Amino acid sequence: MIRRLLLLVVCVLALSACRLDVTVDVAIEPDGTGTVTMTAVADAELVEQVPDLVDDLRLDDAVENGWTVGEPTPTDDGGLELVLTHDVSSAEELANVLNSIGPPLTRMAAARTTDPETEQTTNAINGVMQLPDGFASFADTDLIATVGGVPFEEQIAASGLSPAEAMSFTYRVSLPGELVSAEEGTEVGDGAIEWQAPLDGSETNLYVQTVQIPAGGGTAWAGPLATISLVLLVVWVVLATAFIAFVAVARRKKARRREARLRKLDRDRVT
Repeated sequence: MIRRLLLLVVCVLALSACRLDVTVDVAIEPDGTGTVTMTAVADAELVEQVPDLVDDLRLDDAVENGWTVGEPTPTDDGGLELVLTHDVSSAEELANVLNSIGPPLTRMAAARTTDPETEQTTNAINGVMQLPDGFASFADTDLIATVGGVPFEEQIAASGLSPAEAMSFTYRVSLPGELVSAEEGTEVGDGAIEWQAPLDGSETNLYVQTVQIPAGGGTAWAGPLATISLVLLVVWVVLATAFIAFVAVARRKKARRREARLRKLDRDRVT
């Protein structure tokens, strides 16, 4: 599991005073599919002190659980970068993948719903970022039962190094649509929301929500309706004008006929 990988590396860090920087990127497309990318960067000192670090890592469990493990890549400063990716096709799968990473990502949940009336789609991810038990948070129950405790527990305690001194953990989310809420995150480039794990036992809320509004803002009927209304208005004006003109002409003709009859009566009386 991913958390065992983190435990192994961070334990080595604690014993060697080196550093590991981990970033988890969640990128979701408008159709709800996406990718979770986990990038781990070990500094040059760690690579120097543990030259067989990559060979010693066992990532078979990660591969069996759908993760794609890239080839380790040297960094410009002599460190090493390892990238793992996992495709997701639904909100449920996204939550499962995030939970498989383990602390400091905890209680992760995701949802995607579409309103049939407005056709608006709401995307949301929630969870808590916390490392309540320090380095021990990376160990799962099975591992502790197997080895009889947290690996290197006494050595780590003797080193006095805290998780915050040994590593950093960044969580970044990019969801489609307009941002509605990101309670404790920071908006970075391209609309992504980013959180930095405190790693001191405190917790950070990871709730983020966006809304996808269909083309036309869900009122695609408004344009055609406005056009129809305008046409009907013009027709009404034309008909009303024609009717008024007809009435006016009819009255004028009627008045002329009346005048003609009156003149004829006057002539008949004279004669």
